[in-house]
Amino acid sequence: MSVIVTNAEVTLADVLSVRMTLEEPLTGGDRLVLRHRGTGTERLISLGGREEAEAPAETAGLAISLAPLSLTPGRWDAYLQRDGVRTRMRSVDPGFSLDSLDAYALGRRTLAYRAYRTRNGFLAVKIDRAAPVADVRAVWFREGRFEVTGLLAYTGLDDDDRHRDARLAMRRGDQGGQGERDASVTVAATVQGVRFHAALSLCDVLAAAPQQEGVWRPSLEVDGVDGPLPLGARIDDVEGKRRRVHFPRVLVDGVPVTPTFTSDDELRLEVGE
Repeated sequence: MSVIVTNAEVTLADVLSVRMTLEEPLTGGDRLVLRHRGTGTERLISLGGREEAEAPAETAGLAISLAPLSLTPGRWDAYLQRDGVRTRMRSVDPGFSLDSLDAYALGRRTLAYRAYRTRNGFLAVKIDRAAPVADVRAVWFREGRFEVTGLLAYTGLDDDDRHRDARLAMRRGDQGGQGERDASVTVAATVQGVRFHAALSLCDVLAAAPQQEGVWRPSLEVDGVDGPLPLGARIDDVEGKRRRVHFPRVLVDGVPVTPTFTSDDELRLEVGE
């Protein structure tokens, strides 16, 4: 059975919305199968009565609420099952836009769902754990300063014009502390609605930990948000930023400083050779 997904997205209510073309209309016995790529765990969803009543026989529209399915983080491939035969669902739609990802991230969530087209052109659902984060959109050096802008994601804050007191903290050393090797620098940051901007003197960073190479971890503290927000970059279509995204190195008093991403897409500042 041939099936082509022409549009797929996860709505703000975590509903998988799919439009597709088929050789034959859906029947009451058809199933949507979501299969976890790592474990092989499956969820079978009955499609009886889900298709749009006025849609032409060769098209169908589905709306599947994902939260009740208890899906775990990872990638879930989509199949259409009829009479015991499964057909992997080909897709011609990427499944999201960057604007819709921003709108989706404004809600407070513990899991983030995303429909997408795989490299081979099939429909799949990607699920990540979600926690409040300062999502980085731009990083640059200017006049001896490290500057960063971005979006406050998964905090539940309103996207309005309200100004909130905030601070950018840059910490050297492990969270648990490493005695005299620990150091930190904190400066005021600007937050308006869910957008933030912060600038920090690199000379202050070097002065806080002289003659020490190491990695500095930035975070954003915002009034009204519990705990510091890590600076990361996950709300886009670029995966594996440590390999794919490279920032230019700058010399500050002869010391090299380079922004970089960790394996889980959090921003760091590498100081020294």
